[in-house]
Amino acid sequence: MASTYKDKIDVSRLPQHVAIIMDGNGRWAKKMGGIRLLGHKQGVKAVREVVEAAGEIGVKYLTLYTFSTENWNRPKLEVEGLMKLLVGTLAEECKKLHQNNVRFKIVGNDALPVDVRAKLAECEKLTENNTGLTLTLALSYSSRWEIADAAKSIAKDVAEGRLQVDAIDENVFANHLATSYMPDPELLIRTSGELRLSNYLLWQLAYSELYFTQTLWPDFDKEEFFKAIVDFQGRERRFGLTSEQIN
Repeated sequence: MASTYKDKIDVSRLPQHVAIIMDGNGRWAKKMGGIRLLGHKQGVKAVREVVEAAGEIGVKYLTLYTFSTENWNRPKLEVEGLMKLLVGTLAEECKKLHQNNVRFKIVGNDALPVDVRAKLAECEKLTENNTGLTLTLALSYSSRWEIADAAKSIAKDVAEGRLQVDAIDENVFANHLATSYMPDPELLIRTSGELRLSNYLLWQLAYSELYFTQTLWPDFDKEEFFKAIVDFQGRERRFGLTSEQIN
């Protein structure tokens, strides 16, 4: 069946960057009578759907909140299962991403296991010159970590004479963030009905449009993604101005 929402999208007004908080894997698994890892495995299929959907319409940046720094506190078996799932999925998907001209990136701290970091670095290297969609996984990531890390980097530059204190402004700070290679998201999508940002891209989301859906992440598909884009295009983005000034 042809997509009903895709046909409504104005490709001349796409958000350059869409960020997603992929929430609801555990609840989906519970609903299906399985363990939480079942939900994570089904969630991989949703990732494929959304990556394909973003590429189809021409979104340039897609950032997925995959594993937060707080998630390390989850049960050990679940975390170990997630890491194995991540490595296995990358082994299967990286060549496909490369064939589809997708650039793969990671943002997060250094807490990931060595084998996971090696597989991630391998995929980044393979796809680094691709010019299509940039797919970023936020892994062992928190926004407070990123902001604190940027502040440390700026302090070091000042201490070593590469930067004057009076020169520090929003642009300088943004350029020290781990996400400096991409524009701020115009649209944030969060699945599963939760209404919070969960320590995700707090600096970058200052003027993003927020879209919340009751759909659990494993059930999120292309049509759901296109629906969010249509909703985004129906909003008036004023950036502190009045409607009259915009129009």
